[in-house]
Amino acid sequence: MEDNLRVNLNEYLPLRDVVFNTLRKAILKGELVPGERLMEKQLADRLGVSRTPIREAIRKLELEGLVAMVPRKGAEVARITEKDLRDVLEVRCALEELAVKIACEKMTPETIEKLRETMNAFNVAVNQKDVEKIVEKDVEFHDVIFNATENEKLIQIINNLREQIYRFRVEYIRKSDNHMDLVREHEQILNAIENQNVAKAKDVAQQHILNQEMTVIKLIKDID
Repeated sequence: MEDNLRVNLNEYLPLRDVVFNTLRKAILKGELVPGERLMEKQLADRLGVSRTPIREAIRKLELEGLVAMVPRKGAEVARITEKDLRDVLEVRCALEELAVKIACEKMTPETIEKLRETMNAFNVAVNQKDVEKIVEKDVEFHDVIFNATENEKLIQIINNLREQIYRFRVEYIRKSDNHMDLVREHEQILNAIENQNVAKAKDVAQQHILNQEMTVIKLIKDID
């Protein structure tokens, strides 16, 4: 299998931060999978760096909850548990419902058009089966809605959960059998917001998150 783990030494950052960002991105994108051991020497060889920035990066990733220290085994990519998933998506569901409610009241024609453009870009990515682009455009679609609320506290809260949500989103999109379900749900959310149908927007947003929860929970149980 191709090794996609690379450091970008052109970044204007200390090497330890470059290594941290590289490993963090690899975990979030599923290139380093839950339960995979993080061997300092092996990672140092793969990235072409010394073991010191690897060790520092692993410590920071542990603080973020992306890495776990296992007795007699050492560091490994933190496993996704059903409780973690339910906890995060329960909060996300409430925030999404609030966001679409406010968006129904505040969306301007310009923002609606931006949401439509993002949805269309998402659909193109689905047709091309480009998983990385699907994830990117899904994030953008929901960000347009949250930013349209103009509620800085709401936006701040969702941003604080961004990494955890992103990790589950990647797993969902990578393992989902039918991305057309996402296409349909995005269209329903857009239409409900455009028509200022709060009840419909909240219902679709809720189902959108529940579908993600069910798929990832099945994945977790299959792994177990």
